[in-house]
Amino acid sequence: METLQYLNQSGFDAVLTDPFFMCGATVANYLSLPFVFFMRGFPCNLHYEAAQCPSPLSYVPRGTSMNSDHMTFFQRVQNTLISLLESFQCNAMYQDAIKFSSEVLQRDITLLDLLNSASIWLLRYDFAFEYPRPVMPNMVFIGGMNCAQKKPLAKVCSFSQITHFQSSVISWLMDG
Repeated sequence: METLQYLNQSGFDAVLTDPFFMCGATVANYLSLPFVFFMRGFPCNLHYEAAQCPSPLSYVPRGTSMNSDHMTFFQRVQNTLISLLESFQCNAMYQDAIKFSSEVLQRDITLLDLLNSASIWLLRYDFAFEYPRPVMPNMVFIGGMNCAQKKPLAKVCSFSQITHFQSSVISWLMDG
């Protein structure tokens, strides 16, 4: 509690946090500060549920289902069952975090209560690689933020070798 009192007196404007562990969201709620989630994804699609994004199970496949966005009836049933199982799994996984948050905030709180009070969701993936779905205005795709600088590709051949190869292919095509 000493740390929370110190943070409260420090006068922060906002909290930037990864929601996976819920500590940042708990601290932000305790200090009554707006908070920004910076994340790659969230188990059980909670980031879409908390932000109240439409995510119909008949059109948006669950990540663990290995289905495409064109599902048969049985794949849609499978998608729904996976969603229900994920819900139980997430509630079990975050049970201790919710208990801790309820103690710190001195009120009963749910996982979605913590998550849907986020001001902005910075999603560290490219929308082009995700299934098409509507997102809320406070969800911003910032793909590439997690990419490490890679070494340049090694030279395999010189420009003159490439030109010679191209001219050989062209003459082969013309003769053949």
